[in-house]
Amino acid sequence: MSILVFAEQRGGALRQAASETVTAGRVLADTMGVELTAVLVGPPSITGESEKLGRHGADKVLLGSDEVYGEYLPGVYADAVVAAVTTIDPKVILFPASALGKDLAPRVAARLKAGLASDVTEIRFEDGRIVAVRPAYGGKVYITVAFKGEPAVLSVRPRAYMAEEAPRDAEVQELATPNSSQALSKVHMAEGAAKERPDVAEAEIIVAGGRGLQEAEKWSLLEDLADALGPGTALGASRAVVDAGWRPHDEQVGQTGKVVAPPLYFALGISGAIQHLAGMRTAKCIVAVNKDPEAPIFKVADYGIVGDVFEVVPRMTEEIRKLRSED
Repeated sequence: MSILVFAEQRGGALRQAASETVTAGRVLADTMGVELTAVLVGPPSITGESEKLGRHGADKVLLGSDEVYGEYLPGVYADAVVAAVTTIDPKVILFPASALGKDLAPRVAARLKAGLASDVTEIRFEDGRIVAVRPAYGGKVYITVAFKGEPAVLSVRPRAYMAEEAPRDAEVQELATPNSSQALSKVHMAEGAAKERPDVAEAEIIVAGGRGLQEAEKWSLLEDLADALGPGTALGASRAVVDAGWRPHDEQVGQTGKVVAPPLYFALGISGAIQHLAGMRTAKCIVAVNKDPEAPIFKVADYGIVGDVFEVVPRMTEEIRKLRSED
């Protein structure tokens, strides 16, 4: 038996999700007493990233380094994963529950005629079969699912497993380059806006705002707080804010945005609609500020302040700056 993990990269560099997924695979592999293999595909510059996968617990890396993998092509990436499956015949295949992973995992599962559990928060090996825990009904409940057949295909929610080192000298084996001429699409160019802050899905701290900020111009309050907290802090927003055009969609946190679980999450002027809670309630520590003492956000908050964000946030920013200046 073995476990296969898809290691996500972007621009020739591993993403945080790759380290987390490999860590999840290592925990499961140790429980089952089997080998952990990572499949890594990307442009030629990706070769040097294999060592990082070994650092987080991969026993072997199946490496596809070619320009054809430079941009995400669903069919080509699925071919690579299926080729890796054919090589090692795994009992379990893990993907990150990122935008790419959520697109790729079902494609691979369909090709293998395998069962799929998405956005899982826990994976166990019980009585000879894989069991997973995942949220349902917008995060209102968590359900336990089991797989009847093999391989079991799962995508792992970000931050469900924190990246940890379990160093190994990973054996690197080359994957055959696929025939890209059969691809149904081709990426000629990919452009992204330059961002000074990390993506909300990978940030250590998120400062998120809702309709309580009243208008886009008031977002400077959140930017000041994020600056005080440090460079690893991202800005987030509720769906209402994004729909109003105050903030870009890539900052949206919630059921129809991004699911996040940072160590620290600030919910400022956010009432706590169930759609938003579904995207952030698994954060390790939640700090909420809202003038409505009955706001649903306080039911999930670790620390809650009933007050006006325009009074509380500047004071909070000031105190954080004082603390950091003393360090």
